[in-house]
Amino acid sequence: MPRRTAPVAFRVRPLLTLTMVTSTAAGLLSLLGAPEAVAAEPSATTGPSATAGGTTAAVRPRDKLTFTVTHSGRAAHDGSYTLRCHPPGGRHAAPSRACAALDRATSQGRDPFKPVAAGATCTMIYGGPATARVTGTWQGRKVDARFSRTNGCEVARWNSLVPALPRMSS
Repeated sequence: MPRRTAPVAFRVRPLLTLTMVTSTAAGLLSLLGAPEAVAAEPSATTGPSATAGGTTAAVRPRDKLTFTVTHSGRAAHDGSYTLRCHPPGGRHAAPSRACAALDRATSQGRDPFKPVAAGATCTMIYGGPATARVTGTWQGRKVDARFSRTNGCEVARWNSLVPALPRMSS
């Protein structure tokens, strides 16, 4: 009579359960803003982290951007402020919403910091004299982008990053 052995799933289940419980707990702690969860996360400089199965998973770098806004017409909007994402923070008035806007603008491989193409046909809608410069790191890439509101393309580019950039009335 053949010898019976436990199916593979039963030997792996404790490891999967432990991984799932640990991941869920870390996620809940980070949502609650627990400093232990943030401190336990690998930093961007440590590179990939090892998992229990011996494989490596990519670690998302911490995103940090500095926004410098001028000529907005409102003193509250002009000046420099920092924004950190993943987890959200910095001197931005609404870091969670600003990070969500940047994530949306970056979805599907788009680059929200890319300048308007040199031969683009844009409406001649002037959005005002406001300008912004964004520097720092986003998704592991260096960012040094300039924004204005000189035509319809530039206004749309600016608006795609609101509330990371201040909302302007045109």
